[in-house]
Amino acid sequence: MCQMSVVYEENGTVKTVMENASYLEAEGDDIRVSTLFEEPRVIAAAYVKKIDFMGGKVILAPVGEKKNG
Repeated sequence: MCQMSVVYEENGTVKTVMENASYLEAEGDDIRVSTLFEEPRVIAAAYVKKIDFMGGKVILAPVGEKKNG
C-alpha cells in the first residue's frame, strides 16, 4: 500500500496537513484527505500543486496562488 504525506505550501511556508494519507479527492475548489484510521480532513480553496511519487509527498497550494511551472 502506498501512503503519502500531504503538505500545504503558501508564501514559502510549508505546513504538514496529514501523514500517511491513503485517500485524496478533489471536490471543486477543496481537497479531502484521509488516512485509514482518522476522520477525513477538508482543505478549503486548495489545489494539488505537485506530487512527488519518489518522496511520497503531495504538495497543496491555495487556489488563488499564481501557478508557476
